[in-house]
Amino acid sequence: MTLPGYQTYSPPAPRRRSRLARASQVLGITGLVGLVLCLAGVVPALFGVVLGAVSLVRRDGDRRPAIVGVICSSVALAIGATAIFVLLSKAAQCGDEARYPDDASRRNCVEREFPFAQANRTS
Repeated sequence: MTLPGYQTYSPPAPRRRSRLARASQVLGITGLVGLVLCLAGVVPALFGVVLGAVSLVRRDGDRRPAIVGVICSSVALAIGATAIFVLLSKAAQCGDEARYPDDASRRNCVEREFPFAQANRTS
């Protein structure tokens, strides 16, 4: 029983944690780190954007990890898409038969543009 004019103290309820927001944050950071491994971070980043967007639309209690996850995932997707575009445009340039008419010149173009993909020649 409380005295008139006084209220009992009740501590604030702990904030609800959103698993979708945390998963989005983890996937976004994993996507950024995974870009180093042959653009393997694009797939987790894609899921990170989706989970973060769902968490933000639901207005879950913990919004900050969802925002961080969406930002990290978007940056990873942008970097990955740019890298894929550059690599594919170089590959298409080397495959142009008007520019490189024979197989040897196309092979030289690939070796020049993609030095990390050197073929092991045993002959």
